Amino acid sequence: METLKLTLVQADLSWENRQANLTHLDHLIDNTARETDIILLPEMFSTGFSMDPGKLWDSPEGETLQWMLTRAEEKDSAICGSIIVKDKDKFYNRLYFVTPAGEYYTYNKRHLFTLAGEERVYSPGEKKLIVNYRGWQITPLICYDLRFPVWCRNAEHSDLMLFVANWPERRSEAWRSLLKARAIENMCFVAGLNRIGFDGNKVYHDGSSGVYDELGNLISNVEPGKEQVQTVVLDKEKMKKSRERFGFLNDADPFKVL
Repeated sequence: METLKLTLVQADLSWENRQANLTHLDHLIDNTARETDIILLPEMFSTGFSMDPGKLWDSPEGETLQWMLTRAEEKDSAICGSIIVKDKDKFYNRLYFVTPAGEYYTYNKRHLFTLAGEERVYSPGEKKLIVNYRGWQITPLICYDLRFPVWCRNAEHSDLMLFVANWPERRSEAWRSLLKARAIENMCFVAGLNRIGFDGNKVYHDGSSGVYDELGNLISNVEPGKEQVQTVVLDKEKMKKSRERFGFLNDADPFKVL
């Protein structure tokens, strides 16, 4: 596929209420484009960004993953977002990339947000995830990972990076700037999907979700502060031509991370 339809679900989340969030996201997903390839949900979409995993965790193949598998099959679309998981007595902020065929891939957040004490209750991931889906090579990452360009380095020449987030409005300028920077330096599409609304700590999130092309151009128009579902069409052939024309990736330093 030379084009890929990516749907951003910029949603308000109910604090620490899985059932309310899954019901609400059901409604929003039902309103997505009839044909889309990937539906992107926020970080910890079933609970909000909570530091209380002991009462909120799901098992690795638990209720929330089963919900994602069902919705992916119904929509004939991959669904991607992160949740709280307990696996072998450790808690993870774990992203799932679930395909319509019933396959799923996982990524545990590498960079834990020390400002909120995330490292005190969650364990860090150790490896990046690269997913090949419908002819596209995709790298999914989580929120705070965005600040670390070495970890985000596109050594694999992925076509698309996905960032799911609970990024507060008071640092939204950094969010937008870093998304654009990651797109420019890696010469790939970069999509950032952030929640809106207040969380249980009275921190406000304005979304500012967006999709940037390989030259750093914003190609979506999701409105900050508004619950919104938007589908953006990505053109891989255009991206490949830019890479061939400029050749910036060929001049990169040879090191790579895990």
